[in-house]
Amino acid sequence: MHNDADILHALFDAALQAALPDGKFDGQLPDRPKGRTIVLGAGKASARMAAAFEEAWTQVGGTCEGLVVTRYGHGVPTRFVEIVEAAHPVPDEAGLEAARRILALAQEAGPEDLVVCLISGGASALLSLPAEGLTLADKQEINRALLRSGAPIGEMNRVRKALSAIKGGRLAAAASPARVVTYLISDVPGDDPGSIGSGPTIPEPVDAEEVLAILRRYAIDVPNQVIDVIRRNRLEGGISGGEVHMLATPKMALDAAAQRARDFGLSPLILGDAIEGEAREVGRVMAGIARSALRHGDPVRPPCVILSGGETTVTVRGKGRGGRNAEFLLSLALSLEGEPALAGLACDTDGIDGSEDNAGAWFDGGLLEAARGQGIDLNAALADNDAYTAFSALGRLVITGPTLTNVNDFRCILVRG
Repeated sequence: MHNDADILHALFDAALQAALPDGKFDGQLPDRPKGRTIVLGAGKASARMAAAFEEAWTQVGGTCEGLVVTRYGHGVPTRFVEIVEAAHPVPDEAGLEAARRILALAQEAGPEDLVVCLISGGASALLSLPAEGLTLADKQEINRALLRSGAPIGEMNRVRKALSAIKGGRLAAAASPARVVTYLISDVPGDDPGSIGSGPTIPEPVDAEEVLAILRRYAIDVPNQVIDVIRRNRLEGGISGGEVHMLATPKMALDAAAQRARDFGLSPLILGDAIEGEAREVGRVMAGIARSALRHGDPVRPPCVILSGGETTVTVRGKGRGGRNAEFLLSLALSLEGEPALAGLACDTDGIDGSEDNAGAWFDGGLLEAARGQGIDLNAALADNDAYTAFSALGRLVITGPTLTNVNDFRCILVRG
């Protein structure tokens, strides 16, 4: 008999393996060009993607060069493509310089060249090149405000595109007339290519007034010069973004976890790969579904696992430590009130839950009793956005280090029955 922790961690591991880019380029490679193959990329998975592309490309006799920017600590060895590391989620000078160099490499491409773009979650912050009239400090301040606001990722990315000289298809425009082929690992609900890393190669008109309305909705004040930049930073029409291939998605990861669950004799139910909302509220809703499964065998009969993905948000009101997955999980655990037949895990597949050192956390039916034994007030922790501290004290953090992929959140509820 496997214990709860073993099962939960095994399902998460299966999801991570399905989300890696290794071997995913087979059958999706473009024809070799007459000219150069220039590899450009950004994101938490982009270095691993570059290594995987190099391996596949050299096997068919291709050569390549280029530059990819990833988060600090997420680099991997490569043979031909240079890897640069920079800050995430708030951009820094290293990311700014990498973005300048990437844009310059795209502008060098000629009509006989192939530009391969490798984009994954995190590219929005890592590929940070302010539009003319803005400074990096301007973008950093707005980005911090967005991260605190509770705005969903789609709205954050619309703002980022409006402030950028490289996002929203501008990298593809710079590479014209070269052939552009983009490979993506999706970290966004719905897998919209234009939303992944703010779509550097996906041309998309930006509605300036919509962007300004988003900033007003979350009470983010910006100076008049920023408003002026948003209104004039338009992408000319007629730009093609080229081919787009999806290497990994949240649904692929959930499907892999579901298959692993069957190996344990569990019935899997995937609620969806694009669930959004305030983390603690989603936790309460998921608790209701788990209780229904336990008591009534509906919507799935125990023993089972309830799986979901997407990206919740946290509106920060307290002064504690904790990412959205830890906050979701603490709300879920409290709502389940120590029911011994229920356990859960919630992790970010990039290995970093918010800005902490953990991917997420897990719990079983003994969590509440353990907290009482140590004098930990879990309700107070939730109120103070301090789920990390609580789970750390209870030994329930999940720490993976950088996973070198990113298909958003992974949530699993185990119902023993």
